[in-house]
Amino acid sequence: MFNIGDFAKHGRVSVRMLRHYDAIGLLHPARVDPVSGYRHYEAAQLARLNRVIALKDLGLTLQQVRAVLDERVDVAELRGMLRLRQAELAAAMAADARRLTRVEARLRTIESEGTMPAQDVVVKRVPSVRVAELTAVAASYQPEDIGPVIGPLFGELCRRLAEAGVVEAGPSVARYEDVPEGDGAVLIRVAVPVGAAVSGAGERGFDVVDLPEIAEAATVVHRGSMDDALGAFQTLARFIDENGYRSTGYARELYLECPDSPTDWVTEFQEPVVRS
Repeated sequence: MFNIGDFAKHGRVSVRMLRHYDAIGLLHPARVDPVSGYRHYEAAQLARLNRVIALKDLGLTLQQVRAVLDERVDVAELRGMLRLRQAELAAAMAADARRLTRVEARLRTIESEGTMPAQDVVVKRVPSVRVAELTAVAASYQPEDIGPVIGPLFGELCRRLAEAGVVEAGPSVARYEDVPEGDGAVLIRVAVPVGAAVSGAGERGFDVVDLPEIAEAATVVHRGSMDDALGAFQTLARFIDENGYRSTGYARELYLECPDSPTDWVTEFQEPVVRS
């Protein structure tokens, strides 16, 4: 047998916690000295202690833990519960990491306000181009909704082009449209330029369309991850507002360079405008 201090060390818990578990009937000592009142535990009780800690880490209250243990949950069931909780925690951590990235990007935008000169914005004509494209819907224009949709969509388009033997003829493009009565939802169109001779649609698994010319587009080149693109978008907004233009739609994204590291990407944003 172990005294309470040694048992606590082997179980990686505090003596105070063991006393509390005893008081609420969750884990009683194997023996209590009738004279000194000292608690003693057996090594076999570590199994119950392990289950108590595991279930507690699942988010259960101690009362719920006791109810589960009294029903004698077997190892397989407990493993399944822990695997599920593990997946939930991993998803929460990933979501927090993405949220932190967005907060940091917003902070960098705030810190760099006014540092990008207006002459970095160029108003130019964007010619028509034939593209192969796929579409999907994102819940909103927020990065956390766009990101999980647009990346896999580009991957799928490239896969289908390769299967069809269609060669890409230029930098890929993404464009956006509001979904009518979509409660903020956005239609994402990802596209890759193809040769003028390429035509057809359904049988290849993608559409072939001619992107219309943009007579006037306010454009700016962004270097780096799309997580840091907010500053470039807002530079466009300031230029449009300060130079007598009016936006007529979402900016197209022209991916000029997309190496393995997103921090080395080069993207041109092309926002259609007209004179106010």
